[in-house]
Amino acid sequence: MSLSSAVQPRLTVLSSNQIEQVHAYSLKILATVGIRVDSEKARRVFAQADGAQVRDDDRVFVQPELVEWAIKTAPSSVDIYNRKGEFVFRLGDDRIRFGIGVTNLYYQDPQTDQVSPFTRKHMETSVRLGETLSNFDVISTIGILQDISPETADLYAALEMVANTIKPLVILVSDEKLFSPTLDLLETLHGDLNANPFIVPYVNPITPLILNKGAADKMREAIGRGLPVIYSNYSMAGMSTPITSAGTLSLLNAELLVGLVFSQLVKSGAPIILGSLPAFFDMKTMLDYYEPQTFLINLACAEMMAHYRIPHCGTSGSGRGWGPDLSASSDLWMNHLTSCIGKVGLAPFVGGSLGSKVFSATSVVVADEIITEALRFAQGFALDDETAALNEIDVTGPGGSFLTSELTLKLFRKAHYTSKIYPRISLEKWEASGRPQAIDLLRDHTQQLLAKLNPLDDSADLVGRGEVFIRKFAVRPQE
Repeated sequence: MSLSSAVQPRLTVLSSNQIEQVHAYSLKILATVGIRVDSEKARRVFAQADGAQVRDDDRVFVQPELVEWAIKTAPSSVDIYNRKGEFVFRLGDDRIRFGIGVTNLYYQDPQTDQVSPFTRKHMETSVRLGETLSNFDVISTIGILQDISPETADLYAALEMVANTIKPLVILVSDEKLFSPTLDLLETLHGDLNANPFIVPYVNPITPLILNKGAADKMREAIGRGLPVIYSNYSMAGMSTPITSAGTLSLLNAELLVGLVFSQLVKSGAPIILGSLPAFFDMKTMLDYYEPQTFLINLACAEMMAHYRIPHCGTSGSGRGWGPDLSASSDLWMNHLTSCIGKVGLAPFVGGSLGSKVFSATSVVVADEIITEALRFAQGFALDDETAALNEIDVTGPGGSFLTSELTLKLFRKAHYTSKIYPRISLEKWEASGRPQAIDLLRDHTQQLLAKLNPLDDSADLVGRGEVFIRKFAVRPQE
């Protein structure tokens, strides 16, 4: 009798009853506490909907029936393309996807760890690195340019991104006045962004329970252009959310449901991606950071979105550590492995260090290695008559060797993981080689990758046309 199956590791956090419990808590928050909506236009959108009440103090109360309508109306998946119009992945119906970013203020030298303000050149180099590393499916806005005037910095950042990768872009615009011009720039360089969209704007509400004007306006603009939107909230347990994981999850989930409702009221069927970046706040050091419970909340949020059949975007495990060190690696390992075997959809912000203020190319390279191993673990293995190898075991017998067996010769090149960075060497060879340290090998590998980065065939053309657009924009009267 032949049995065929796959051993597939899976991590589940919430039971079906607990999912319903969290949902009920979130609905109660929306119906009784409400959310403050700072945008007059957004308040008018809610006021026209059955199931929403707008009070004079700008607080909006959302009833369960309106939430249920939005859940049923929103698409269960979002197709993501690259700049060439080629389909890349379907978020919501695919494995986890990773990206690098996000909005760092500084750049950390791969060899010396020296920190300097993030520049346009750093953006170019970092985007090209993300283009090169195959485990990163999207490029998020990596840094905030410090060598460019704030009046045009977001435009130049988007220009360097689109010119140095064909991968999908997750766009974060720091200056709200530059959001529309940034999309105009990308349309000028690429054409219609709605057809096979490769641009995904990222917006943040303010926790707790505020739909701020900037987030609402960006959503309306992006949805109006037919773009999918990531609506993601950031929390600090013990400060902006309750210190308990249950309280944080319920509050964040309520905020996400408001974003979902608003998106569908703006346009029924608008593609929306929801998720949280749950962190912990340390009152002693006044710093926020990820830790095991916050990674657990990340997984629980992913399961809530899977229950709603809404595409998910979660945490990337970056921020802690002083660069590509043991502290940072421990968080990256925990985040990436649990995300791969959980229900996380997109983890778009790999590479930040020192409290997510500094972009570390070396951390991106080691994360690429970690993702390779985590995906391999999540892949599982086949369990059937062929892979059980009973015939080979029978032929080889006690004390035999499988070195020259049929399956070994067929599979040995791909049966085991081989690092691109760290060689397998014996004690004797390690001693003879001068006792090399893993961090030095990582730095050298990163430097080699950066030295080989080349512009894309159309980079110069895109940069040239983009700079013309930005110069014209800069001399126009600004509202």
